[in-house]
Amino acid sequence: MERTEYIWFDGKFVRWEDAKIHVLTHTLHYGLGVFEGIRVYECEKNLSGIFCLSWHVQRLFESAKIVGIKIPFEEKELENAIVETVRINSVRAGYIRPIVFIGDGDMGLYAYTNPVHVAIAVWPWGTYLGEEGLKNGIRAKISSFQRHYVNSSMAKAKVCGYYVNSILAKKEAKELGYDEAILLDSNGFVSEGAGENIFVVKDSKVFTPPPKSILPGITRRVVMMFFKEFQIDCVERDITRDELYIADEAFLTGTAAEITPIREIDGRKIGNGDFKITRMIQQKYFNVVRGKDEKYINLISFVKF
Repeated sequence: MERTEYIWFDGKFVRWEDAKIHVLTHTLHYGLGVFEGIRVYECEKNLSGIFCLSWHVQRLFESAKIVGIKIPFEEKELENAIVETVRINSVRAGYIRPIVFIGDGDMGLYAYTNPVHVAIAVWPWGTYLGEEGLKNGIRAKISSFQRHYVNSSMAKAKVCGYYVNSILAKKEAKELGYDEAILLDSNGFVSEGAGENIFVVKDSKVFTPPPKSILPGITRRVVMMFFKEFQIDCVERDITRDELYIADEAFLTGTAAEITPIREIDGRKIGNGDFKITRMIQQKYFNVVRGKDEKYINLISFVKF
């Protein structure tokens, strides 16, 4: 990770190396905190654009509400703080991480009287699954770990501790020689990647898992808007594991992963490797996030340096 100069911490900027917490910080021990991942892209006219900023901040607040955390700032305050964090660090393209966490105080499971802290960091960061994967597709493995299911946890919240499951799935896939894991839900249907949503193309139709056990991603939401614009059917329905193997195309979506094609799952080649629909969505996506598509310009919060 390439360090930047400043982190926004509870309403003021501190130097990167001074953004410290106590070893008894509650979230460090129990994982109850919420966060977001947001991208900023370099645009024309000496501007950078934060993609879907208000949607991400809204989801951050919704995640906090689900798990009963009261964020001590308003949504607009955090939006402005994110823009300023990008600007003050002169990050023209990179990744933004807002996090809300519970500080030290009571150390039991019930610590809702502890202070709530908010931090925002930003740093330059390239493609999560690699430039090669973005271009030629990745190799994925069905994980032995299941995605959190309804009422086992609050699956619609982006909670820090939930990602232990994703870490274990990713570790398993990497150690077996794959790039990414795909998790099934408790009923054996396809859920999502370790940190991404998944789409499947078959006979020029597109399918994606319904919003049950998945975290409904911001990029997923945008891609579904693209399919509507292109008049391509995109159906939310249960997808079986073997449907992945015989798909014409499959791809992952996420703020970090962007639009990444899958060329192989469990050693089985997916389609003929032309990624026709995936490429169309990919090109559309990168035009939109870089401010080159006027139809979606309202999704971008511009930063002037």
